[in-house]
Amino acid sequence: QVQLVESGGGLVQAGGSLRLSCVASGSIFSIDVMGWYRQAPGKQRELVASITSGGSANYADSVKGRFTISRDNAKNTVALQMNSLKPEDTAVYYCNADGVRTRATSPSYRYWGQGTQVTVSS
Repeated sequence: QVQLVESGGGLVQAGGSLRLSCVASGSIFSIDVMGWYRQAPGKQRELVASITSGGSANYADSVKGRFTISRDNAKNTVALQMNSLKPEDTAVYYCNADGVRTRATSPSYRYWGQGTQVTVSS
């Protein structure tokens, strides 16, 4: 069984910074893509940023230039550095691991973390 555990959420004033971290644990051979999603009240969950095992990153337009995603393949961790935060960034942030394999030839699965609250006050 694979588990994702996030940390680093909290309350910050507009213009401030937060760093989210996520570690995937369990019997893991490889993870294709790790990323962060967010869901604000009354809205659908949306992709914030993702990064492949090769280091190719993808960002939502709303966070480009402000957020940076990074990954450590050896430790199965992913981090999201969030700068210049805005009130509209307020949401529950979820860590995601996609294409998770326990062996080289095993099927791949997708996993989610439990979520961490980020609140940006104006």
